[in-house]
Amino acid sequence: MTIYYSENTDETINNKDLDIHFMQQALVEAKQAGERDEVPIGAVIVCQGRIIARGHNLTETLTDVTAHAEMQAITAAAQFLGGKYLTDCTLYVTVEPCVMCAGALGWAQISRIVYGASDEKRGFKRFAPNALHPKTEIVSGILEADCSKLVKDFFKKKR
Repeated sequence: MTIYYSENTDETINNKDLDIHFMQQALVEAKQAGERDEVPIGAVIVCQGRIIARGHNLTETLTDVTAHAEMQAITAAAQFLGGKYLTDCTLYVTVEPCVMCAGALGWAQISRIVYGASDEKRGFKRFAPNALHPKTEIVSGILEADCSKLVKDFFKKKR
């Protein structure tokens, strides 16, 4: 297990605790999307222990099918870092990325992807399991129930 050290104290925080913390931040983004009547999916990108980019779905707001949470976060992170590669970065996203987003994450060479809920209908693992960079680590199921409930509740209201 990798251990991360806080810069301000001698305490240690394990990966699982960090994953939960940053997934909670992605959930904040997802809730913002839902408040805008967007599918509630949120994302944050973390580099060296701090959030460098945030995003949530804006497909309706921008009238743009590519305006997924991950795409918003990738663009913001690349601008923050001053380059297109997101090596040494982790994406936290509430729902498994789709094929389009997985392709973009592959081109960005992101080091790690952590997602909450699987997407059986549109997720990359079903349609393009090799879209990511070969060195990208994938972690799934972090706060899965919370992430899944947010999307299910959104669509229940729509029906």
